[in-house]
Amino acid sequence: MKKRGIASWIMEFAGRKKSYYGGSVTLAILGVAASFGPYLLIADVVKELLKGNDDKSYYLKQVMFMGLFWVVRILLHNLSTTLSHVATFNVLGGIRVQLCDKLSRIPLGSVLDDNSGSYKNIIVERVDSMETTLAHIIPEFTANILLPIVMFVYLLTIDWRMGLANLISAVIGVIFATVMMIKSKGEFEVTIRKTKYLNDTAVEYINGIEVIKAFGKTGSSYEKFVNAAREGADCFINWMRKCIWWQCGTLSFMPATFLGVLPVGLLLVKNGSLSAANFITCIILSAGLITPLVVAFSYMDDIAKIKTIFGEAIEILERDDMVRPAVLGEKPEGSDICLKDVHFTYKDKEVLHGI
Repeated sequence: MKKRGIASWIMEFAGRKKSYYGGSVTLAILGVAASFGPYLLIADVVKELLKGNDDKSYYLKQVMFMGLFWVVRILLHNLSTTLSHVATFNVLGGIRVQLCDKLSRIPLGSVLDDNSGSYKNIIVERVDSMETTLAHIIPEFTANILLPIVMFVYLLTIDWRMGLANLISAVIGVIFATVMMIKSKGEFEVTIRKTKYLNDTAVEYINGIEVIKAFGKTGSSYEKFVNAAREGADCFINWMRKCIWWQCGTLSFMPATFLGVLPVGLLLVKNGSLSAANFITCIILSAGLITPLVVAFSYMDDIAKIKTIFGEAIEILERDDMVRPAVLGEKPEGSDICLKDVHFTYKDKEVLHGI
C-alpha cells in the first residue's frame, strides 16, 4: 500500500472541521490586515504634516480610526483562535478514537511490537503535540505570511527599490535559518527516540516495582531509569548548543526590515530619486511588517517537528488490518475443534509450518 504524505494526513484531519478552520483562517487574515491599518493611517498623517496641514480635527479622527483598527484586530484574533481551538480539540479527540479503533483491527503481533508505554505516549502526548500545528500554524502562520506579501507588493508600487531593500534582512535571515536546519537535521528525531525510551522505561519501572523489589533488583532497575532520564535531558541540551546561535540570528535578522530600508532610502533621498514623504511611508510600512514576520517565524521550530509529531500516529494508522473473511464460508457442524495444515507468520517469518 502506497504511503501518504504528511500534508495529506494533515488536510484529512483538518478537513473534519474545515468550516471552522476556514473561518479561523479568514478571521486571522482580516485580523492581520486590520493591524496594518494604523500604519497606513500614520503614513497618511506624516504626509499631511509635511504638507503643513494643521487641522486638529483631521488628526484626532485619524487617531480614533487607529484605535478602532487595533480593537477590531484583537477581536478578530480572539475569534480566530477560538474557532481553531474548538475545531482542533474535536479533531484530536477523533484522532485518539481512530487510533484506538485501528489497534483493535490490526494483528495482535503488530500490536505487541511496541509496549503499552509507547502506545500511551503516542495516543496521549504525541497527539496532544498536534495542537500547535492544527490550532496555531494553520490560521496564524498562513495569515502572518500572506499579509506581509501583500504589503511587500504595495511597497513595490511606491518604489520598487525600497521594496527590494526590505528583502536584505530576509535573505540574511534565510541563510541563518538554512544553517540552523542543516545543523538540527536528525536532532529532533533523536530527542523523540530518547524521550520515548524514557517514557517506556518509566512505565515499566512503575508497573514492575513490586516484582523488582521482590527479586532485589531495585538498584539496577533504578540505575536504568536514571540513565534514561539523563540521556533524555542531554539530547535536548546538545541540540540547543548546536542551533541556538543560528536560531537567534534567524529571529534577529528576519524581521529587521530597517537594516536595508534605512541606508538604501537615505541614499535615494540624498540623490533626489525618492521623495521624503515616500521614504517615511516606506519606513512606516516596513515597521508594520516586523510583528507578522516575528509571529510567522516563531513557528519555524514547530514546522520542522511536524513530520516527527504526526509520523508516529500515522505509522499506526497505516498498518495493515488483519484479513478477516467478509462472509462465513462454511457453517460449523458440532462442537469439535480440529486444526489442520495451520500456517502462522510473524511479519515475514513463518513460525508454524502446516501443523
